[in-house]
Amino acid sequence: MKYKVFGDKLPAVSLQFEANEAIYTQSGGMTWMTDNFRMETNVRGGLMKGLGRMLSGESLFMATYTALASGAEMTLASSFPGAIIALELDGSMDYIAQKAAFLCATPGIELSTHVTKLKAGIFGGEGFIMQRLSGRGIVFLELDGTVVEKDLAPGERLKVDTGNLALFESRISYDVETVKGFTNVLFGGEGLFLSSIQGPGKVWLQSINAASFAAKILPYMPHQKD
Repeated sequence: MKYKVFGDKLPAVSLQFEANEAIYTQSGGMTWMTDNFRMETNVRGGLMKGLGRMLSGESLFMATYTALASGAEMTLASSFPGAIIALELDGSMDYIAQKAAFLCATPGIELSTHVTKLKAGIFGGEGFIMQRLSGRGIVFLELDGTVVEKDLAPGERLKVDTGNLALFESRISYDVETVKGFTNVLFGGEGLFLSSIQGPGKVWLQSINAASFAAKILPYMPHQKD
């Protein structure tokens, strides 16, 4: 399979298939395609896995598209301004992603739920349920805003504002810590908690997230008067 990510802050990915190659995506994830695909929609992995995907921001049903001839093309677009990244998994490392990051993947990729620690789930900004990616193949993810990749050395720590931690290798240690100092908490503008991650491993950070963006524009939205 060949692929090309295009577009600026509203990106899309164009996929070109060989015969019998396939990808799966959530229902309604396809933007446009040539007419030489076979489409199958089902609860991939069974009902319980499907319900778990719903908790992590995806749909219950997944659609699998199989190319019937070489040269078949499909395009999938991001749903929010940001970036589309491609990860090639070889089975040696799992990845943990924020809710609703999954765009599409080859059939060898397993999309499941990841349950965080209690404190991280309550205060970390990502919630209790995140997405776990494992297996072998290529997976495409949509992340918010500008994305920066960092490779943390063993023991190296990074503090991240809640909601800006987009993706990390499963070997990364992820927790939440309290901002110290009464004045810092009240007037520092960063809130009471920060996400704390520790290497070794790769982490992807995003400059904004959909939830905080929505919160910022909400006061400017028109309200219906009684």
